[in-house]
Amino acid sequence: MESVKKIVFLIARLIVGAVFTFSGFVKIIDPWGTAYKIQDYLEAMGEFFMNFSSFAFVASVILATVELAVGANLFFGIRVRQNAFVAAVLMLFMTPLTLWIAIENPVHDCGCFGDAVVISNWATFWKNVVLVVLIALIFIFLKTYRCRLTKTCQWIIEGFTVLCALGLSGYCYRSLPIVDFRPYHIGADIRKGMEIPDDAEQDVYDTKLIYEKNGVQKEFTIDNYPANDSTWRFVDQKSVLVKQGYVPPIHDFMIDTEDDGDVTEEFLDDKGYTFLIISYDLSKVNFNDQKREKITDLNAFALKNGYNMYLLTASVDEDIQNFRNTVSQDIVVGLTDKITLKTIIRYNPGVVLVKDGVIINKWPLPDVPEFKVPLEKSKYGIVAPTHERRNVLVALLIWLIPMLVLSVMDLKLNRGRD
Repeated sequence: MESVKKIVFLIARLIVGAVFTFSGFVKIIDPWGTAYKIQDYLEAMGEFFMNFSSFAFVASVILATVELAVGANLFFGIRVRQNAFVAAVLMLFMTPLTLWIAIENPVHDCGCFGDAVVISNWATFWKNVVLVVLIALIFIFLKTYRCRLTKTCQWIIEGFTVLCALGLSGYCYRSLPIVDFRPYHIGADIRKGMEIPDDAEQDVYDTKLIYEKNGVQKEFTIDNYPANDSTWRFVDQKSVLVKQGYVPPIHDFMIDTEDDGDVTEEFLDDKGYTFLIISYDLSKVNFNDQKREKITDLNAFALKNGYNMYLLTASVDEDIQNFRNTVSQDIVVGLTDKITLKTIIRYNPGVVLVKDGVIINKWPLPDVPEFKVPLEKSKYGIVAPTHERRNVLVALLIWLIPMLVLSVMDLKLNRGRD
């Protein structure tokens, strides 16, 4: 019986640890994505909660760090009681919240696994219910487990994990996520991302037709409405979405310019190179001398080599005019959906290079390289390697190797004392 308890405890600990670690990791590498999702939550909760939207980024980093640290510590058996307690507190908050989200559906994606794994709101709730049960099992069978590491070593490992999480989050904040799960990743074909397969599942609606006769209104369905009875007068039609059909990964991309209107098709059909300066909100950008010089040099390079350039933004007219007055009058401004711009690149402002509808590369504005030769003759003119697996491996080793070395040393010293 004791062995069964140990096995149940181990399975529960590993599952909870793995889920929390993965959830924290995908948030850590995309801190702005998590912040945007928190802002969506606050907006859905009402005007009062929107007052806290300025804290969304800090909250995203704290949440991701806690999730990653708790998950990793549980998975490796570090300070299990304390970390299980933190996990329980999180779930006591998140489970009712996700139940409300599942019932009211204020946001279509909970964001619990970032953009890496998108699951329905109800699936999120039931996932949390399972986690609550597993955390309860950890507490029930906690006495069957004893960590062989000293308390000092466990504290150091826990602190080192937090520092690594914060460091990785800071790196991805300064640059871009080391893994890009979004549909606008480097190498993505925007047009293909917008396609809907012929056999794609269609939206299902429950349609009610309202007719009136002798002053009395009655609802009918498409199958039984009085089509051939002239004594009934049509009043209204109500349609409720019962089941959403297939939604392509890219479904809201559009470039609307002041002079030429919608130029999306023209942009996607362009066989040449196009630079996109992406800024969802120009008022949030301090266009200092360095940034203005970057944009000026990039625009000059594009004009010299016959490349197109757009500034894509969701800003108000006043901020657009301010950009023209202080940065550049020559760049064509295109209006694009704010959420789309946030999805394309996390940095504000960022630069995206596109050719024939395919994303060749993207950079935070400060990291845009100095282009010395035409892109046709440059390494920057082909789809850039992302090295995502290498990035994850490096991040993992930076955390794992010191932790393993410290654990081995602690075990040897502890054994020597015994």
